[in-house]
Order: sequence, then structure tokens, then C-alpha cells
Amino acid sequence: MMKREEEALSRLVICDHPLIQHKLTYIRNKETNTKDFRELVDEVATLMAYEITRDIPLDTITVQTPVAETRAKIVSGRMLGLVPILRAGLGMVDGILKLIPSAKVGHIGLARDHETLQPREYYINLPTDAQSRMLIVIDPMLATGGSANAAISSLKNNGCDQIKLMCLIAAPEGVEAVQAAHPDVDIYIAAMDERLNEKGYIVPGLGDAGDRMFGTN
Repeated sequence: MMKREEEALSRLVICDHPLIQHKLTYIRNKETNTKDFRELVDEVATLMAYEITRDIPLDTITVQTPVAETRAKIVSGRMLGLVPILRAGLGMVDGILKLIPSAKVGHIGLARDHETLQPREYYINLPTDAQSRMLIVIDPMLATGGSANAAISSLKNNGCDQIKLMCLIAAPEGVEAVQAAHPDVDIYIAAMDERLNEKGYIVPGLGDAGDRMFGTN
């Protein structure tokens, strides 16, 4: 379901499953309406969650089947947390919770200054035990990397050190920025796009994810 880039991008995981790529095409399409866009993002988030949880450790227990006793695997109990970046990240949370319903959810609110392209944190609320959880930072777009870096830095400043980043699409500039600032954080994306334009938007991208998800301008 995934391929891991070599050396320089060794912390980047591209989830290239055919179903993800199929749904991503409709997410990109400007003709896709708000309802379908929201549902597609939710579905892709579920599919990507399989990959981002691939390395969760397992324990072995004994169970009794209708036929015989056997040894079987269960998740070892490692606690997970989801941290969507407001507002667009909210659209991916439910899709992940379908697969990991016991995960706790925190929130980080960041607003991008469209002149400087720098993020400004205006809200943060984390689970009380966030420091003991593996946290997945969620944002559909990894453009300049400013918002992702700010969110990850905020989590680290709050004592969290088990962090992964999950995005739908990314620009090379954003990936490089996160890898430079946080080389300990794995990045999971569905597609690597060409570049950023002069306004800091991903090309070809999918437009403004938050606006398309919530039907705003």
C-alpha cells in the first residue's frame, strides 16, 4: 500500500494504494460538490490510517476458537491521539476514528497570514495524557510546511515526543521544511505535487481544502 522514499526522503511515506489514488482524483476535481468532497476526504483518511498504524506493536494472547485453543495477535495497548489542525484537519478525523475509535482527539488552531505565509496559533486543547500517546497531526495540505511545523513544535513544547504527520497532498517545499525542522517525525501523504505557486498554494493541488470541505469561500 505504500512506498518509502530513499535516504533524503526516508521519513516520507507515500500511500499509493489504487483506491486512495482513485478517490484523490475526485477530491482534486473542481466539479466535486461539498458533500462528495467531504465524504471522499473521510474515506481516504480511513484508508491512510491503515498505513500510518502499520508499525503499532502487537502482543500475543491465547484465545479459544469454536474448534481449538490458539495464540493470536492483539494491539499491545499503545495509546493513540489525533490532533487535527483547524479547520480543514477536522474533515479527516472521523475517517480515522472509524478505524481507531479509542483514539483521543486534541485540536490546534492556526491561522495563516496571507502576506507573510506564517502561521499564528490561536487555540490548543490536548488530551490530558497526550505526552504518553503517539500523536497524529492531521492537515489535508502540506504547502509551505509552516502550519505543520508550528503544530509539531507546539506539541513538543507541551512534552509530546511521539508524533507523526498525516496529509492528503504535499508540495516538495513543505516536505523539506518539515524534515529540516522535525527530522524525527514521519510524514504520510497520498500524493506529492509539483510545487508551490507565488501565493503559497500547492500546484496542481485541490484548491482550499477548508473552503471546499465546509462550503465557504
